[in-house]
Amino acid sequence: MNLSSEIEALCQRARSASRELAAHDGLAINRALEAMAKLLEERKADIQAANAKDLAAAEANGLSGAKLQRLRLDDKVFGQMVDGIRQVIELPYPVGEVMREWSRPNGLRMRKLRVPIGVIGIIYESRPNVTVDASVLCLKTNNTVVLRGGSEAFHSNQALCETLRAGAVEGGLPEDAVQLLPTTDRAAITALCHQDKYLDLIIPRGGEGLIRTVSAEARMPVLKHYDGICHLYVHREADPAMAEKIVLNAKCQKPSVCNAAETLLVDHAAAATLLPQLGKALTEAGVELRGDAEAVSLLQQAGIAVKEATEEDWGTEYLDLTISVKVVQGMDAAIGHIHQYGSGHTDVIITQNPAVAEEFLHRVDSAAVVWNASSRFHDGFEFGFGAEIGISTDKLHARGPMGLEELTSYKYLVTGQGQARE
Repeated sequence: MNLSSEIEALCQRARSASRELAAHDGLAINRALEAMAKLLEERKADIQAANAKDLAAAEANGLSGAKLQRLRLDDKVFGQMVDGIRQVIELPYPVGEVMREWSRPNGLRMRKLRVPIGVIGIIYESRPNVTVDASVLCLKTNNTVVLRGGSEAFHSNQALCETLRAGAVEGGLPEDAVQLLPTTDRAAITALCHQDKYLDLIIPRGGEGLIRTVSAEARMPVLKHYDGICHLYVHREADPAMAEKIVLNAKCQKPSVCNAAETLLVDHAAAATLLPQLGKALTEAGVELRGDAEAVSLLQQAGIAVKEATEEDWGTEYLDLTISVKVVQGMDAAIGHIHQYGSGHTDVIITQNPAVAEEFLHRVDSAAVVWNASSRFHDGFEFGFGAEIGISTDKLHARGPMGLEELTSYKYLVTGQGQARE
């Protein structure tokens, strides 16, 4: 059997399993999830041994320190992974929720019911804990899942998936509710993207190259975000101490993630005083500044190191301790810059003027628009969703943190008493 046929057969099994899984209620799902958590604890040594193989191969191949850290399933990460399953168990079960109910003048009763999407494909890189996180969130919503992890985590993902499948069976769910593509061949990504007969949705999690490949090849809907080019707009009426706190947190707390700030926009009316303060704080935190002509002039006058920004900088997701800085002539200019260069992920205004803030919140077209708080709060856990499968910058069908509700669709139930349309 060639690769394409093998993947088609695997996806066909996932479709069959989804029909069976749909018959299980929330209690049954939770029992299976708890069985998975216990089996992971029991098999921890074996899973970490598989992870050690991946780490050794990654080091031999010259993988960077940051990527090695993302790959490592140490005791802390392992514990968080298992605790994450039990947190999902505690979350409300969304399937079967009546979202709306009404009656028509002819006596027909209408109900809009939350239902599973069906079969979800997830393609991801590096972090093997995504194997568990993604599987558990899909199962909690009665979706079956087909996984394709990064080649650098192949042994880890295999060990984790085998454990999840065993836990599913122990909990009374179909074994094929969770499946992992058994190959590191990159051609498998294209083959999976062509399985629209069996997959209802595909979610890529990784770098821009992966996401663009999946978007180009997929024959089913794709939920994605390309970039996290997040902006901080410091308005002329910003509180200086608050602005410094938010800017430092948004850029420095975890610079390698999609909700970290990449561009600082400072109102011209306050730039002479605010920008040197912010630039000094960022520089002391180890951040490299890249500014437009006015920003460079103000920062250099204050003795702060800064490079001239290029046109490319405004559209760059640095994912590092680098930030582009621009002085803007008021809110219209700030919003214009955001809409020209932003990615629709997260954009922030810092101001003490509620009217200005409300206008910014309504005019900026991003998945999350924030007033007087860090962009780092755009996260499923921080939003109170308990867990997420990613952050979408698409507008259909989900936008922002994709929690359990975003992994469902809906259908209409219509009840009559013999009505016939005239």
